[in-house]
Amino acid sequence: MKEVQKIIADIKKGDIKPIYFLAGEESFFIDQISQYIENHLLPETAKGFDQMVVYGLDVNLPDLILQARRFPMMGDRQVIIIKEAQHLFKKKADTEALESYLNQPSPQTVLVFNYKYKKLDKRKKIYKQILKTGIYFETKKIYEKEVVNWIIETAKSMNHPIDMKSAQMLTDFLGTDLSKIYNELQKLEIILSDAQPITPEIIEKNIGISKDYNNFELKSAIAAGNYPKAQKIVQYFAANPKEHPIVVTMAVLYNFFRDLFVYHSLNDKSSYAAAKALGINPYFVKEYQTAAGKYPMKKVSRNISYLKEADLKSKGVNSGSMTTKDILNELLFKLMH
Repeated sequence: MKEVQKIIADIKKGDIKPIYFLAGEESFFIDQISQYIENHLLPETAKGFDQMVVYGLDVNLPDLILQARRFPMMGDRQVIIIKEAQHLFKKKADTEALESYLNQPSPQTVLVFNYKYKKLDKRKKIYKQILKTGIYFETKKIYEKEVVNWIIETAKSMNHPIDMKSAQMLTDFLGTDLSKIYNELQKLEIILSDAQPITPEIIEKNIGISKDYNNFELKSAIAAGNYPKAQKIVQYFAANPKEHPIVVTMAVLYNFFRDLFVYHSLNDKSSYAAAKALGINPYFVKEYQTAAGKYPMKKVSRNISYLKEADLKSKGVNSGSMTTKDILNELLFKLMH
């Protein structure tokens, strides 16, 4: 995320603000900034004296403000990081204490609020004060369709280019947990030589995702109408349910046919227009163009119903003695015939 990169770049250049109020739904970006400050703002020799990491449930703001007004013991600056700061500001005194402090913040103190899963009311005085004095950073939840682009940008920043297919493989396997994905990319960064691309083969070898048997390949096989290939993948999933939980496969296929329904309804089906409407990278539009020829609107509607039925069966509703393998095989046949 460019805003995160800019905040960290400014800190590296010495442009350090007295307050960083990090809010919003995507905790990964909040942690990125907060951890950078925690790890890099003070030398190791000073951290034991001039750096505090506290939790919102364990402290109150008036006491923290008193600490913020004190002089550092070892150097020119002290750092106070409040994790889970969303548990603060429950009393009027908390807000008033911070408002008073922001009128004249200590130049020797850096206050960092990790205000996760919430945001400040932008009509309030405290929000306007933070903007004048320091940084207010607010992040929105990143959705599945945006994760692929995030992976590509993050891998690029690590000097390891990754293609669309490989990025989608990671998304399908790891979901939208950016912390988990970032950890896997960091592992690859250690293993790979400088500027070495991240390929499906490298992912398979080092992360454990099969380059041939994954939800990305299953979706592509169904889109192309390749029943034998789709059947092989489904058999593999059924034999390895822990690595390929049926609930994830259901979600991937449901999202695909839901988006295909939207694609059918578009007046402008050009790559750019379709990508914008579906919220995907233009690279993946070809798959929808192919699938649209295999699955007309009526068939897409039926397939969405089949997926809902299969989802219920996977949860034990009207499934009788059917196994996961039975449910997947029946679903695949219905989807493609």
